[in-house]
Amino acid sequence: EAQSRRLQLLSALFYGTCSFLIVLVNKALLSAYSFPSPMFLGIGQMAATILILYISKLNKIIHFPDFDKSIPVKLFPLPLIYVGNHISGLSSTSKLSLPMFTVLRKFTIPLTLLLEIIILGKRYPLSIIISVFAIVLGAFIAAGSDLSFNLEGYTFVLLNDIFTAANGVYTKQKMDPKELGKYGVLFYNACFMVVPTVIISFSTGDFQQATHFQHWTNFLFVFQFLLSCLLGFLLMYSTVLCSHYNSALTTTVVGAIKNISIAYIGMLIGGDYIFSVLNFIGLNICMAGGLRYSFLTLRENGKSAQSGDEENALLESKC
Repeated sequence: EAQSRRLQLLSALFYGTCSFLIVLVNKALLSAYSFPSPMFLGIGQMAATILILYISKLNKIIHFPDFDKSIPVKLFPLPLIYVGNHISGLSSTSKLSLPMFTVLRKFTIPLTLLLEIIILGKRYPLSIIISVFAIVLGAFIAAGSDLSFNLEGYTFVLLNDIFTAANGVYTKQKMDPKELGKYGVLFYNACFMVVPTVIISFSTGDFQQATHFQHWTNFLFVFQFLLSCLLGFLLMYSTVLCSHYNSALTTTVVGAIKNISIAYIGMLIGGDYIFSVLNFIGLNICMAGGLRYSFLTLRENGKSAQSGDEENALLESKC
């Protein structure tokens, strides 16, 4: 049982680290090098996922079922949710100021809570529900000074939240080893996703912009691009791993804590953080809610592990 707690913690840390690193690398690519094509970057990340998993399968390192007619049915509606997630995410980033975007993204957490209760039939104690709402409240206070209303941006970002929450909860459901297993979910999801993304990328001129980009001969740029592709795979893998060992809700909260950490680091090194008392108080409420959630979840897992041990001991003593 101590082993499973270690796996829960490590998978959450692994996910947090990957999603933190990919934000930094993508920011360097899209901002510092002004790489014009976020979709092309997405295609690179999916291609890396397909390649790494396929080679690992060929070398018998991992196993997932071969393709047959039942796979699209088993995977449905994940690829659709994934495409929706991708497109609404990219559309909303461009339409909203960053602080407001971060706030509205926090709604993913209560939505995940709701979907886990509806789809997976989970039950959560009041203390956990309160810490989830503290994160949302903190986010609202933080953005109080920046409530620039943009209906299109708001719609996209709330759609993005619904897609993200559904993605987490359905991934948890589909990872059942009797179905596709965690590698199968990753591999076939990327396969089904890559084709529509390439088509959208071509039709919007995103692909052409990427191929005409002038920095392809720059070693550092190419290195960071490949690093982003690898991190894209690691991020998908760590998300699945974190949802596998923890709940989809925990994965979402780890994501939120990571975003708040980025805000803290932005205060110190980014240069584009403008200090305001409200913003700072809100961020701290957010962080407190996130940490309280983490503490409660770990304690809950510890208790269930303990009661499991006690039950085993009781059973053995009866034998």
